Amino acid sequence: MPRALPLLTVAALAVALVGCSSAQPDTNSTPDGASDACVGGGAASDAVTVTGDFGTAPTVSFDAPMTVDATQRTVAIEGTGDAITRGATASLQFTLYNGTTGDVLTQTDYTSDAETIAVDGLLPGLESTLICSTVGSRVVGVVPPAEGFGDAGSQQLGVEGGQALVFVLDVIDIIPSAADAMTEWTTDVPKVVRADDGTPTITLPETDPPADLMLTVLTEGDGAVVGDGDSVTVDYLGMSWDTGEVFDESFSKSPATFATTGVVPGFGAALVGQKVGSTVLVTIPPIYAYGTDPNAAQLGGQTLVFLIDIKDSAAS
Repeated sequence: MPRALPLLTVAALAVALVGCSSAQPDTNSTPDGASDACVGGGAASDAVTVTGDFGTAPTVSFDAPMTVDATQRTVAIEGTGDAITRGATASLQFTLYNGTTGDVLTQTDYTSDAETIAVDGLLPGLESTLICSTVGSRVVGVVPPAEGFGDAGSQQLGVEGGQALVFVLDVIDIIPSAADAMTEWTTDVPKVVRADDGTPTITLPETDPPADLMLTVLTEGDGAVVGDGDSVTVDYLGMSWDTGEVFDESFSKSPATFATTGVVPGFGAALVGQKVGSTVLVTIPPIYAYGTDPNAAQLGGQTLVFLIDIKDSAAS
């Protein structure tokens, strides 16, 4: 009887696979140990035998312990899609092994949606394995401790300090940024009614949640244009399309001020390029909100709708 493999939620994976970072990372720098160049194969990664179809749980064998000085990357199945670049967000299925003991550490659920992971900020060896990998590819990465969990290891994943890692990754897709994915919302737009004091009510149409990130400008202001990373002051009302419930709003309290980069991607993208004084309505699918995993966050897996009054903006 096959033994059950350990599974982690998207949130746990994101935490477990990030590299060391400062409190305020320099977004213009390359993480230590990671490179924008395509990493090639070597004797270790070439020795990892992988069978099975792309997108299904692989059968993997290798002789442990694995010892490498730098990450090696071998393509087991060559895809024909776009290549992952730094800053991209990719949807992946993968299995992670302890390269020193040969044990399986964790595996995504190959029978359901792929895990969506931002490439930047991951373990340097994992980033090196992903960079240049194309959609439709299955790649093998053998990662030394220095580009993995180092001397500290990972208690969460069961990796001791100084142990190597072996990744087998299927690149399912590359997810466009929220700014690139945003489209005009023209059909099945909810109805917005305001009380005398300006408090809004949103009535959702009786349709399935939209699959796309869409925006409609209800009122265009004549103030300054909001830039990416600017500090904005807004009133907002947020609803879940899935439940029809309002989960947060500021109209009964006071306007909120935050950076456009400090909120979920779909919300931030709805603000950038708009004028102060505008009112916008945006529908945000899970991938640009709190993720596709309903167990990872309170609003995980849900499509959100926000009505936003843009009150003010200041350059960062």
